Amino acid sequence: MPSHLLDTSVYCQPIKPKPLTSVEARWRELGDEALAISVICEAEVLYGLQLKQSAKLNSLYERLLRDRVRTLAVDATVAMTFSKIKAAGRKKGVLASDFDFLIAATAKAHGLILATLNPRHFNRIEGLAVEDWSRA
Repeated sequence: MPSHLLDTSVYCQPIKPKPLTSVEARWRELGDEALAISVICEAEVLYGLQLKQSAKLNSLYERLLRDRVRTLAVDATVAMTFSKIKAAGRKKGVLASDFDFLIAATAKAHGLILATLNPRHFNRIEGLAVEDWSRA
């Protein structure tokens, strides 16, 4: 069972020209079995690949990321969690993209720690465990 949900900023690191060593170390420490992504995260990475139209990046994705970790769907529970997070955020003036709220809702609905390089996008979401992988 996974313990962590990877945000897109963390998930795409293996195909970056210079992946962060802090991400590589933490990923290796936890192992693929402890990690998952939201289907939203997968969509963001696939969108980036479509924009770049790079054979090299597509090859790296196929070799290093595709089907590497479990992908969690946006289901009714995630949708309800999203609605609560977004409504609470709006009342508090927390601005985040719907994709960030959906990724956060996926982590929260499944009781997972959200691993990110952008903790400021998620720190104000009540009840969400956030882990900053930008530091060693």
